[in-house]
Amino acid sequence: MKRNLVLLLLCSLTAMPVQAETSEPSQPAGLPAEVITVTSASLTEQLNAVGVLQANEAVMVSPEQNGRVSDILFSEGQKIEAGTPLFQLDSALYDAALAQARARARLSELEYQRASSLLEKRVGSRTEHDTRLAQLRVDQAEVALAQTQLDKMTVRAPFSGTLGLRQVSPGDFVTSGQPLVELTDLSTLKVEFSIPERHLQQLQTGQPLSLIIDALGADAFAGEIYAIAPSANPTSHNIRVRARVPNPDGVLRPGLFARIQVETARHEQALVVPEQALILQGNQTLVMQLNADNQAELTPVTTGLRRFGEVQILSGLAPGAVVVTAGHLKLRPGMPVTPVFADAPDEDADA
Repeated sequence: MKRNLVLLLLCSLTAMPVQAETSEPSQPAGLPAEVITVTSASLTEQLNAVGVLQANEAVMVSPEQNGRVSDILFSEGQKIEAGTPLFQLDSALYDAALAQARARARLSELEYQRASSLLEKRVGSRTEHDTRLAQLRVDQAEVALAQTQLDKMTVRAPFSGTLGLRQVSPGDFVTSGQPLVELTDLSTLKVEFSIPERHLQQLQTGQPLSLIIDALGADAFAGEIYAIAPSANPTSHNIRVRARVPNPDGVLRPGLFARIQVETARHEQALVVPEQALILQGNQTLVMQLNADNQAELTPVTTGLRRFGEVQILSGLAPGAVVVTAGHLKLRPGMPVTPVFADAPDEDADA
């Protein structure tokens, strides 16, 4: 009898915990899905174009008169200032012509002074006086002409810049217009590019831009638009734009390929989500966000700018909304979700 009571008591004690566990209602487990928290960020609108760097000024220095090269006054690759003598041509004939013109002018000046003295004493005529004065002016003009021709036998730099490789040697006879050496101004470079005509209203002179030169790495160079063509190309409907790029260190070179970015607008408090968060249904764009109970809801949104895998949300979401970025296919509206935050900090890394 006692043995039966002990067995009955043990069975009752064993069954009590099982009865307590089965008495709680079971909760459905939510499907895991990757989510992000929508936050505001700075977003810029920009135009992208390509162009080729050009020298600010580039010219092939040439003589204005014929002559033999008597001296070369520079080194190849040298940086020079405007007006620096570069070539000296043989000027013996022009030296003699100037001396002759000065002698004639001196004689005319003496004759004019004599005529003026006689006129003051009323023993000379006004006609003789005026004739001597006119001859003096002619001879003085001849002196100026001879001086100019002599000066042009020295070939000078028209602007400051860097000299290239010379094309002649001392003793060569050169003619007017013959290329002697290239002169390039590299202190500032120009870049020309084209944009579609629909973007014309977004550009203006003085607007900053940035350039990335692939040959020089990922560093960006700053520039500024200084000219916009007054008309569009009737075939391509593009408009040419020119910008200046400072080059104080001489790193940039004409002919380099440049990728150009022009910032046209900035949105400081823009809401952005990853592109993979968007769901397209016909003409409607939706995102799947989680409500306060972590249940999936489809929300229509209006999109704006797209850049680097992100999309601007103009309406439909508020800052702090939790949006599904992966796992849409297995979710339906109203289903519970176990959120896995893609933008959560890495606990292992913090430890």
